[in-house]
Amino acid sequence: MMARYETILVERKGNIAYIIINLPEVRNRLSKETTTEFFSALEELKTDDGIGCVVFTGQGDKAFAAGADINQLNAREALDVLKPGGMQEIYDYIESYEKPTIAMINGLALGGGCELALACDIRVMAEHAKIGLPELNLAIIPSAGGTQRLTRLMGKGKAIEMILLGKFISAYDAERFGLVSEIVPLDELQAKVEEIAGQILAKGPLAVKLAKIAIHLGADVDMKTGLMIERLSQAVLFSTEDKQEGTGAFIEKRKPEFTAK
Repeated sequence: MMARYETILVERKGNIAYIIINLPEVRNRLSKETTTEFFSALEELKTDDGIGCVVFTGQGDKAFAAGADINQLNAREALDVLKPGGMQEIYDYIESYEKPTIAMINGLALGGGCELALACDIRVMAEHAKIGLPELNLAIIPSAGGTQRLTRLMGKGKAIEMILLGKFISAYDAERFGLVSEIVPLDELQAKVEEIAGQILAKGPLAVKLAKIAIHLGADVDMKTGLMIERLSQAVLFSTEDKQEGTGAFIEKRKPEFTAK
């Protein structure tokens, strides 16, 4: 039994866990309380062998997450950004989470909501949704990974344009710029997310975990170091029962049964 939360819901559907921001009356804004609850929920799900994929979304159809709580932002002082447990730290944890994560963008994803989506492995977006980083309108900058992850995903030119102008871009532009993987009508969004999650869950779970490590750590180092991370990750996988099962099943033309060992 998972803990009860004040600002989020955690729902299971088969091997998928949904973390749902449950504040539709304020467009699923992101407070300190909400991000702390993200961390608690993810810690619980990490040890649940029945869950292989985590999906983040917002309650309703208007907002995925429409930014940080402005009252809390207004009260913050310089040294607050260095305190542990901040949004940037939580989103770093989401990016490096050992289970794959998907952002199911069902409405506005602004500011910290956009940055939450950027921290997930895969982003799927409803056709009507918009995404953006409007922090400069408040005389602050995106600081939960927005200046860094957006640049790595879209390229420097588009990222600086989007941030300096505070542009909200459409789902179609988000797909065109490589920011999201798929766009679908809202009534098909959950089915598409579950289709993608199912494709990931059919893979060897240890391979999924090591692929995430190799990609995320390799992205920030020189090619030679990245290739060594890749090689060592493969060495670990070559020693697993799952590798034997995966290759054996292919040779025998049957469906593999992975055990994460």
